[in-house]
Amino acid sequence: MVWPFFDLRIRSGELVLRGVTDADLPALLAALPDDLEMNPANEMFPTLSPEDDRRRQLVTEVWKHRGAWSPDSWCMDLAVEYDGRVVGIQALEGEKFLQLRTVDSFSWLASDVRGRGLAHLMRAGVLTLAFDHLGAEIAVSSARTDNAPSLAVSHRMGYVDNGLSRTVTPTGPFELQHVRLTREAWRTLGRTAEVTGVEPCLGWFGIS
Repeated sequence: MVWPFFDLRIRSGELVLRGVTDADLPALLAALPDDLEMNPANEMFPTLSPEDDRRRQLVTEVWKHRGAWSPDSWCMDLAVEYDGRVVGIQALEGEKFLQLRTVDSFSWLASDVRGRGLAHLMRAGVLTLAFDHLGAEIAVSSARTDNAPSLAVSHRMGYVDNGLSRTVTPTGPFELQHVRLTREAWRTLGRTAEVTGVEPCLGWFGIS
């Protein structure tokens, strides 16, 4: 298998998380919410409309994460399946993971399936993978200080506030709230998900 993440499955409550395929891209583009702010580091194409450029960025981010994968620097995009359709992406990433044993995460959901507790299930799925199968010791995340729903998900999962930073985006500067969760704190919550197909992926993380 050239890309073993296609066969990775994380079952968390009503959700299935699996490696994004090119066949998923039309569904992801259809689900892309209007309020999703793209990576501020991405170049914008002035010849495209804002909507077309957001769509371009979504697709190229998935391809970039595959092509730039290294055991020392990786980002895994997982399609979120709910009620028989793809409704978003849950990503997990690591920089110098074998040394730092720290993962970051980000995600988005289609507007019409929000408010159903799916964000908690998505995060529980990737945290189970990170802590129970990859040997992570710390998980971090961040959100705009005015993104109360995202921060509420993190706090409910046991993350604690870990400082503020300021960043510049095409729409202007804003503050980020950083949060942090240890493996010990995660395990006290007793959350779990079913992970299959992970063994062929371990070498891609530098894990023998």
